Amino acid sequence: MKKLISTRNMDKAEWLCHRKKGIGGSDAGAVCGLNPYRSAMEVYLDKTTDDTEEFDNEAMRQGREFEDYVAKRFMEETGKKVRRAGAMFYDEAYPWMLADVDRLVVGERAGLECKTASPFMAKHWEEGKIPLHYQIQCAHYMQVCHADAWYIAVLIYGREFKYYKMERDETMLADLVKIESDFWNNHVLKRVLPAPDGSEAADTAISAYFGASRAETIPLVGFDDRLKRRQELLEEMERMETEKRQIEQELKVYLGEISSAENENYRVSWKSVSMNRLDEKRLKEEKPDIYDQYKREISSRRFSVKAA
Repeated sequence: MKKLISTRNMDKAEWLCHRKKGIGGSDAGAVCGLNPYRSAMEVYLDKTTDDTEEFDNEAMRQGREFEDYVAKRFMEETGKKVRRAGAMFYDEAYPWMLADVDRLVVGERAGLECKTASPFMAKHWEEGKIPLHYQIQCAHYMQVCHADAWYIAVLIYGREFKYYKMERDETMLADLVKIESDFWNNHVLKRVLPAPDGSEAADTAISAYFGASRAETIPLVGFDDRLKRRQELLEEMERMETEKRQIEQELKVYLGEISSAENENYRVSWKSVSMNRLDEKRLKEEKPDIYDQYKREISSRRFSVKAA
């Protein structure tokens, strides 16, 4: 491995810019189609746009804040020492493979990935299991850092601390390099969209990629079976939506005036909320000059399917 750049005292915006130069460990699972929370299309959008704004939430913030604690607990449990790398690394053979690791293990060719999980996600870590996208992340780091192994430690809030060791698997790494290489060279660099995956990110990318429509009609070839399946899905979704609403209605009747209920598997809430909304119709009627001053035109392409 080689150091691409020091990350000590680096601000978030600059760090996000450097991440765009290749595929990182947190991208790898999505590129392989194994991350339940992120798609390959989202990674493609991240790497091919100048946008450096990253989604964040309380769970992600807590994960960062507890990283030090997880590393300390790992050292207590194992007797090993870990240190911060303070740098973003790349693989000499595949310079688009990047790694900004949580910790490196002192005296070993290994690293440590620190995770946190809510008690509701504990089942994904039972009986020695590691979520697949985290396995891919650790494998990615092993490839970039030429490591023999990678440890992953998880704090399940309020319940327990666990850690696992992943050994280097050359077959797995070869497959990972092949998948990531195809994604980087044949999609990101060539600005070719990955295959649609049904995600909202795919909708955004496809709309941005193809822009405005032309007033032209072309033959519709090869999609009859897919369109038939789409119609079947719409009918099934309508049935399922009705069933879902019934379950929700039953829960609301059960709650009555109470705001929440929970057990060891689920938490259900039905809380009162208030919000302010602009009455556009009234504004347009009573203050048309103000309405015209602040309205803005939004262009988009409307998709529809109709039987012939």
